[in-house]
Parts: sequence; structure tokens; C-alpha cells
Amino acid sequence: MIKLEHVSKAYSAGIPALNNASLYIREGEFVFLVGESGSGKSTFIRLLLKELEPTSGKIFINGQDIGQLKRKQIPKMRRNIGVVFQDFRLLRDRNVYENVAFAQRVVGTGTKTMRSRVPQMLSVVGLAAKYKSLPRQLSGGEQQRVAIARALVNQPKILLADEPTGNLDENNAWEIMNLLEEINKKGTTVVVVTHNLDIVKAMKKRVITLRKGIVVSDEDLGGTNEI
Repeated sequence: MIKLEHVSKAYSAGIPALNNASLYIREGEFVFLVGESGSGKSTFIRLLLKELEPTSGKIFINGQDIGQLKRKQIPKMRRNIGVVFQDFRLLRDRNVYENVAFAQRVVGTGTKTMRSRVPQMLSVVGLAAKYKSLPRQLSGGEQQRVAIARALVNQPKILLADEPTGNLDENNAWEIMNLLEEINKKGTTVVVVTHNLDIVKAMKKRVITLRKGIVVSDEDLGGTNEI
């Protein structure tokens, strides 16, 4: 599903942001990516989205070497990856329905499909009754649920969540993590970048740890070592 082979990324002279990283995330896995600031987590996400090119090494998504993609092929590749950010990144002047529908308009989804799919996703995240609400009328947890619905509406195989609970209180954070777990159980591969080690320890999933760009550990807290 996601495979890195000896991937390094250097922005300038000095320690690479990612240093000879090799890992494999299987289809349907739920994986946490942890590490201190500057450990390479954001670089990892941007490389998967092909916003950056590795200095060396290869990256495969769904068996495809994304380094071989032409520029015009990148948007199609990204449709298989939904992304959720810490700051939600919602369109402030559009309501909940329009925020989720926007992701479908971008890829040219027909109106009939959109009218079916958007309410379905809002129901999945528990916001069917708030489809007319603007982002400012929602709590932080609700806004993140909208962001998750938007990330999933095009039915991607992979969901990347970059610090999805960073701006939320503990109760809302757990609601979002439980929602991500339910999404994973339905078959979506979920990769969560986080600093919240309490959540990581409690959920007992696979944990990949980065330190100064190096994968220093890769283990399943449920009991099976992944290395």
C-alpha cells in the first residue's frame, strides 16, 4: 500500500529531514507516526502527496512508483489519498455541505452522485443534521469531523491525518480518534501523525517513531513487532 525504499530528503546542507527511511504500510493498517518537532513527520506526509521529491530512494503507493509519475498524473494519484490537518482548513464562507461537496467538484463528480455521497459522508461523521451550518457555528471537534468527511468523500484508499487532535480538548480528541478507528475498520488505511503519546499508548496500534529523520523504531503496541 505505502512503501518507502531508502528514502532521504535534504533541503540544504546538514542533517537530512528524512534519512534513508524504509518502511511498508499494508492495506487496511492503522499506523501512528510519532517523533519530536523536526523529526521528519511533515516531510513524510509531503513526500507521500508528491508535494516534495525525495533526494534519493523510491516511494510506492498502491504498487506504483510515484517518482515515475508525470505532472498531469499527480492529481489522479492524490485522489487515492485523503488528508486531514490540525487546523481543519475549511472554507469559512461555505456551509458544511458545500465544504464536503467542494472535494467532489474538484474531481468532476456529477451532481447526482454528489447529492447522494455528501449526505452519506456527513451521516458517517455524525453531522447530517448540521449540513447548513457554517464552520464558525461548529465546535472544534465538529469542524474536524467536517474535514474528515471532506477527506473521505471521494472514497480514497488511504487517509493521512496530520495532528488531527492538535487543536481539540481531550473529549473531542477521543471522539475523532474513535471515528478514525471506525473508518479504518471499514477498510481505509489510516496513518496518523501525532504528538499525543497518551492516545498512541491507549489505542495500541502500530507505531513508527522518527528521530532526526531516521526510523528508530517500528512496533505494534498490540503485541506483534512489525520489524
